[in-house]
Parts: sequence; C-alpha cells; structure tokens
Amino acid sequence: MTAAVLGVVIVGGGLADAHTKAAEGTGPRDKLHLVAPASPGGGWDTVAREIQGAVDAHDLSGTTEVLNIPGAGGTIGLSRLAQQEGRANRLMMTGAVMTGAIQTTDSAVTLDDVTPIARMADDYEAVVVPSDSPYRTVDDLMAAWRQHPRAVVVGGGSAGGTDHLFAGMLLHASGVDTSRLNYVAYPGGGEVVTGLLDGGLDVGVSSYQDFAGQIEAGNLRALGISAPEPLEKVDVPTFVEQGVDVTLANWRGVVAAPGITPEQRAELERIVEWVHRTGQWRRAVRRNGWKDTFRTGAAFERFLDSETARIGRISEELGLS
Repeated sequence: MTAAVLGVVIVGGGLADAHTKAAEGTGPRDKLHLVAPASPGGGWDTVAREIQGAVDAHDLSGTTEVLNIPGAGGTIGLSRLAQQEGRANRLMMTGAVMTGAIQTTDSAVTLDDVTPIARMADDYEAVVVPSDSPYRTVDDLMAAWRQHPRAVVVGGGSAGGTDHLFAGMLLHASGVDTSRLNYVAYPGGGEVVTGLLDGGLDVGVSSYQDFAGQIEAGNLRALGISAPEPLEKVDVPTFVEQGVDVTLANWRGVVAAPGITPEQRAELERIVEWVHRTGQWRRAVRRNGWKDTFRTGAAFERFLDSETARIGRISEELGLS
C-alpha cells in the first residue's frame, strides 16, 4: 500500500482524492469495465490494458476488467455499448478504425449514439514485409504494384479501417487505381502477423506495436510508418522522409454509454485525466510509439466531427464507401 500511496503523491493531489472516492458508492470508482472492441493482443486491447494498469496502480477504481468484444471494425462493440443507456462504469476504446468501419459498413449505430470522453493518443500505421521479401524499400513495393497490383496480397485490420485506408492511400500514391488493391481483412494485428509469417501475405499494415516484436526478432522488415515526422523510440523511417507524401494517424480514444448524467460524464473524464498524468501512461506512450494528443470535453467533440468528415472523404476518394 505504501508504494501505491507514494505513486499517488508523485503524480499529484488529484490522484489521492481519487483513491479516497474509490471506496465510496458504486460506479466507475467501484468497478470500471474497459471494453476493447477487438480481439486480445491488438491496438485497442493494448490501450485498454495500459489504462487498466494506470488505474490499478493509483487505486482510481476498486476493480477493473478488460472486456473484448471483437468484430466489424469495432462496430459490434459500439452497438452493444449504445444499448447500455445510463451505465456509467464502462469505457470503450474507439478511434480512426471505428470511424472508417462505421462508414464502410453503413453501420446503423455511430459515435453520435454514445458519450465522448477523451482522445488519449495517436498511433500510426506501419507497413511491413517478411524478412525474405523482395520488397526492400517502399519504392520496390510501389513498382510491384504498378506492374501487377492484384498479385500483391496486403493484409490488415477490418475493411474500411485505418489499415485498409492507408494501404489504399499508398496504392493511390503509386499511381494505381485503388479498386485494384488486393486486401485481406483480419480481426486484428496478431492474425496479420501470422499471415505474414506463414506466407499467406506479401505485405502487412497495422499499428507499429503489433509488429514490433517480430521486427526486433528479424522475422519482419518495416518499409515505413505513417507518421508525419519521426517518432521517438521507433527506428522506422516515415513515408514522408522517403519521398511519399502520405500520412495517417490512428487516434485512440474512449467513449461511454449514452444517457449518463453530466456528473457521471465528468467523473469518467476526471479518471482518464488522472490516467493521462500518471507515469505509467507516459511510459506506455513512449513504449508503444504513440503521440500524446490528449483532449476531453468540447475539444474532443469538435475533433470527432472533423475526423468523421475527414475519414469519410478519404473513404469516398478511395472507393471504400
């Protein structure tokens, strides 16, 4: 208990107050459910477990639990959350993947049907190939696309998600019609890695962290990353640095159930604000190659509106919606 208290003091007085309130009443301070609308091991699952680690380390809730609800680019989890009106102890991971999937699948449920809480960080797309691939550089890949686009099998996450969008953006940059992209959608980054290692895929697109272990082991080679500028702790060149002017942020955020009170929303915002201030979260941002883009309230709502419009434009331009 002493170590936990010391951790609270280091981060700030607000965390000490959070610990006191965790023992009172019900709601997120009693038990906090963190929903990852994807399979274990992927990007949303990683974000949920990093949040869980910070919450647990500083006693921001009595207990925490990560719930995985995979399928359809996160829209299955979104649909379930939208049916849990007034449930104030649940936070669901969301982001650019879900924004794209909502439009591609013509989902009846959108982010307008839940309660925005916070944008936590931005993740970026890595494009990788097996270590023995003939594609040594992004120029090699783009040359292969120009010659026989359908012969290059690209794997990534859900149809319409950021992996799919970024693969289409790269193909478009190579001068090839995006309708000729040979894309295979998988439930998560772990399955993409398997497809690359067993020979079923020529190219993989996903969050850098999904590939980091296999890159370090020498089994995969990264051709580039979708960030606008080099990332701390990520030894992979951006596509911009390589003369290909394409970037895409896979932002990570959290939303809550509809129908919660303003007080309940404020309480959830306070919890994620304290998470954001912890050393655990700062280390997670560095370790996972994320960029801190934290915002809550009206600023996050404005971002959601602009991001929905932006992803819609990209999807339409690439013929994905």
